[in-house]
Amino acid sequence: MASIFSRIVAGEIPCYKVAETEDCLAFLDVSPIAYGHVLVIPKKEVDYIFDIDDELFVKLHLFSKKVAIALKKVVPCVKIGVAVVGIDVPHAHIHLAPINKGGDLSFEKERVQLSPEEFKELAAKISAAME
Repeated sequence: MASIFSRIVAGEIPCYKVAETEDCLAFLDVSPIAYGHVLVIPKKEVDYIFDIDDELFVKLHLFSKKVAIALKKVVPCVKIGVAVVGIDVPHAHIHLAPINKGGDLSFEKERVQLSPEEFKELAAKISAAME
C-alpha cells in the first residue's frame, strides 16, 4: 500500500506545496513543530533514507538545502534545524524547521496550529523565496 507521502505525490491527497523537482517534493507539515516546518521527500517511495540510491540521496539533500535557504528568508530564526526520524511514515523524509535554541527541534512538544489560509500564505511565501 502506498504511503501517505506517495499519495501526496500522486495528487490523491492535497498538500501545501513549497517546491518541486522531477525527483523531490517539499511541502508544509500539517502538524508542525514550528511555524514554517517543511517536509522534503523523494518522490520515489523508499522507507529508510539510507536505502535511497546515491544519486537520489544527493538530489534530495541539495534540494533540501535550497528549501532551507528559502525558508530562512521567510521565517526569522537563528538556523533551520534538520531532522530525519523515519518512524511515523514509511517514506524517507527530511524535516526542516526554523529554530532559535536546541529544544526547538523536539517532536515531543505541542504542535503549532495554523488555519488553511495561513498554510497557503506561508507555502506561497517560501515558494516565492526559492532560487
